[in-house]
Amino acid sequence: MAESEKASTQPQPVSIRTFFELLRQERAFLIVLGLGFLTAALAYPYAQVAMWVGFAFAGYSAVANDSIQTIGTFLSSNKQRPWWVLWLFIGGVFLATVGWSWVAYNGDVSYGRLASKGFETAPSSFEFLQIAAPLFLLILTRLRMPVSTTFLLLSSFATTGKGIMGVITKSVSGYFIAFVVAIAVWGFLGPWMKKRFKGAVHPAWHVAQWVCTAALWSVWLQQDAANIAVFLPRSLSALEFAAFAGTIFLGLGMLFYMGGERIQEVVDEKSDVVDVRSATVIALVYAVILYIFKIQSQIPMSTTWVFVGLLGGRELAMAFRGAAEGKHPKKRAMKIMGRDLLYVTIGFVVALILAAAINPVVREGFFGS
Repeated sequence: MAESEKASTQPQPVSIRTFFELLRQERAFLIVLGLGFLTAALAYPYAQVAMWVGFAFAGYSAVANDSIQTIGTFLSSNKQRPWWVLWLFIGGVFLATVGWSWVAYNGDVSYGRLASKGFETAPSSFEFLQIAAPLFLLILTRLRMPVSTTFLLLSSFATTGKGIMGVITKSVSGYFIAFVVAIAVWGFLGPWMKKRFKGAVHPAWHVAQWVCTAALWSVWLQQDAANIAVFLPRSLSALEFAAFAGTIFLGLGMLFYMGGERIQEVVDEKSDVVDVRSATVIALVYAVILYIFKIQSQIPMSTTWVFVGLLGGRELAMAFRGAAEGKHPKKRAMKIMGRDLLYVTIGFVVALILAAAINPVVREGFFGS
């Protein structure tokens, strides 16, 4: 009996040691996170300060979480190149994209997304959770969860319930459309790609990947810059635009220096993403889908749901063709697809709870009170 009790209590010290080891490894992150929450608490009563603090938090956290969608395969397949070369390239595309929007849309860097109903009015005051919401996104990013930054950041500022429902409808439909497109592309063209994508990579593929990544990154910014700019005035002055663009540009540099946030593993674990040819096809298909959604309507949407649907459909199609990696590819594909969908759903629930706690419009629209 004594031996049984001893055995039952043995795992506990190991578990505690593991817990404290994790805390030690994450000490720097936890310190930064704590300082972030403190800054949010001090800044939120002062609107002119709070909007820039919230923007700075949102700028890094949104790009860090959503980077797997746009530059994830780019990072995976270009690990041999200096980080600063990749940064200057992606940063240059960013500056060109938001710069064009700022000029063409009279100071608006969101390509008119924030002019849609429910988001057209810039906030004149802030709640603590509105400023702190990007910090929750950082936590979920650290846990490798691909979260909808649109739901988590944008929904807290909606002024009509109809605006939120439009975002949800467009995002969920994007998941299923991307899933079906991926199955069609990698199901029908997969055998051809498997036959062709062998041996040494022709230099033209590297050019094609950089071109497709630039197009994808630009189209993504046209969709998701609204999630970052929602804290700011809808029309930025030249000085405000310089602060906006400079902050994100430097944040990208930090991200590339680190080789991507931990959420980069969500891309790295997928089948055959390091090969530049496969990475190029993924970027091209995803860019086309996002562009179609962009021209369809001005309503913001969650690009994360589209990306998860695309990777899930691709992984499933490759598994059923016998082209996926690892043992039991079908089971592995279903597990990865289910887990990614679970994570974005968790992110949506967290976003909904935060938005309902902050925003009475969301609370009334979903809970009737």
